[in-house]
Amino acid sequence: MRVLAADRLSESSLDEMRTLGVEVIYEPDLDGEELVNVLDGVNVLIVRGTVVNQAAIDAGKALNLIIRAGAGVSNIDVSTASERGIYVANCPGKNASAVAELTLTLIGCLDRRVPDGVVSLRQGKWEKHELARAVGLNGRKIGVLGAGHVGRTVIKLAQAYGMQPHACSRSLSASRAAELGVTRCASAEELARSVDIFSVHLELGERTKNIVDRRVLEALPDRAIFVNTARAELVDYDALLELIPRKGLRVGLDVLPGEPDSREGEYSHPILQSGLVYATPHIGASTDEAQIAIANETVRILRGFLTKGEVANVVNISASSWARYQLVVRHVDKVGALANVLGVLKRHGINVQELDNTVFEGGRAACAKIRLASRPSDASLQEIMAFDGEVLHVDLVTLPNLA
Repeated sequence: MRVLAADRLSESSLDEMRTLGVEVIYEPDLDGEELVNVLDGVNVLIVRGTVVNQAAIDAGKALNLIIRAGAGVSNIDVSTASERGIYVANCPGKNASAVAELTLTLIGCLDRRVPDGVVSLRQGKWEKHELARAVGLNGRKIGVLGAGHVGRTVIKLAQAYGMQPHACSRSLSASRAAELGVTRCASAEELARSVDIFSVHLELGERTKNIVDRRVLEALPDRAIFVNTARAELVDYDALLELIPRKGLRVGLDVLPGEPDSREGEYSHPILQSGLVYATPHIGASTDEAQIAIANETVRILRGFLTKGEVANVVNISASSWARYQLVVRHVDKVGALANVLGVLKRHGINVQELDNTVFEGGRAACAKIRLASRPSDASLQEIMAFDGEVLHVDLVTLPNLA
């Protein structure tokens, strides 16, 4: 088994992977284009920000599993992976504290203009009259768009500051909002209209792309604080650039349009020179604590796949099944017994959706639970039961339709 780590991981996590008996190839500086050329014979691919596109997946003929060492999978072509029967997993929630802490840091800096004060003092100035003006955070209304791991952590930290949290999320029910102690809003626009501070914490997908559009930004009150530490593609940055001076918005960003692929390079964007904007180079998850937690979770996913055939945090397994019948076959645990059963199903054109085979203590008998898309004919069942000395008993169960 060959594992390619195509982004930076700690040496301790790489060593732990090697104890699992796999060959670990460590190429942390690969970019998406180079990835295509190194996937031959690779069974498991681990990435952070490296783009895994259709060409890379097509090149990885031996790929069984792609692990995103971070939250979300927007840099991976999940659709193509699903068509190829390749598992895609990620590490949700492991960087939540790190991103939430940066979010609150940006909010505090925007309210107190801390970076400006530092620059002023380093230039030998004492501008207390200008820089002492701040509204403060206690009692302010903060809107959190997205109530996942990071969003919930931001809410908790904001409450510690004495802020009044509002939230909008598809998964946020009235009872869950009450449990979290937040005011629930029905839309991003309503959220923007209701708060003084607006913070974005959604995963990127077709539904969420550009969700913070011009209407949402227009709904923000003048002098509001706007923070995005999630994904640049969630926000209409052209509209934000236009509205910063018009509405006097104060903006904190950790994600920016057209970020460099490399860890070092040059970057410029007009938004960085527009009004009061503080930005960091996509460092939200870059704390030691978060990196250790993500590395440990990556190893846990790999270990489960290798030792149990299970994939934790998998994102591309069908949530619903097309199976309508379950064939329960108790059989002798010997070579060919289960293969004969599957051979009958194949001859009769019956598609197997799921199969689970359990061996009983002593290793003499087993029970196969085979989920089927269509009902086996009586003739096919008779064929299966005719394997005397191999098949002990057969039951056919009609599954409830939960679609």
